[in-house]
Amino acid sequence: MNASLELLKITGYTDEEYQSPISGQPYSVMINPDTLKWGRNVEYNEQQIPDSSSASQKYKCTSSDKLNFDIVIDCTGIVDSKRVSMATEISALEKIIYTYNGDIHRPNFVKIQWGSSITFKGVLKSFDISYTLFKPDGSPLRAKISLGFSQYISPTTVKKQDKQASPDVTHMVNVVEGMSLPQLCQKVWNDNSYYVQVAKYNNLNKFRNLTGVSKLIFPPIIQPS
Repeated sequence: MNASLELLKITGYTDEEYQSPISGQPYSVMINPDTLKWGRNVEYNEQQIPDSSSASQKYKCTSSDKLNFDIVIDCTGIVDSKRVSMATEISALEKIIYTYNGDIHRPNFVKIQWGSSITFKGVLKSFDISYTLFKPDGSPLRAKISLGFSQYISPTTVKKQDKQASPDVTHMVNVVEGMSLPQLCQKVWNDNSYYVQVAKYNNLNKFRNLTGVSKLIFPPIIQPS
């Protein structure tokens, strides 16, 4: 028995934590996209190394994820006999992703979901409509909608994520064979200078060869005043 077709859905939210959906139903596409392009980008500053002909790449930032895809709205009645008004389809989609929401003084936050594997939370960046089929009177029957979204993470969530990687939070760390304590500190905190404090907390008399040690507690580190 074939599983039922899962359609991609787009839901609008009035809050940046994605807890308060707007009134009305999410927008379900009529035909699932052929391709989803999920882009990630790391930016670097190029710095010229003295006495060298090449530039080094110094990390600048990791940009927000991008999601781009096309959907087709077909109002011929062939795909769905109940969805035959192009104006209604465009309006429903615009209300969720594009139209200015006076309650929050901006367009909605949106969540794109397709089955259980693909979930993207973000904001609309681009919305292009190409009409491809018309009635004799010029009314559009079919359109290709090209959508671009940028990931959105609320400042509160960013702070929580940063806090989890902070040296003032306790971490239970699995020891990877071959790694030294400074290397583990670099991996956990992006700073290898805390290894002495971690060694003292765990009563270690070594920090390079951790053979026989499977787990370590990385305690909150007291920062110098």
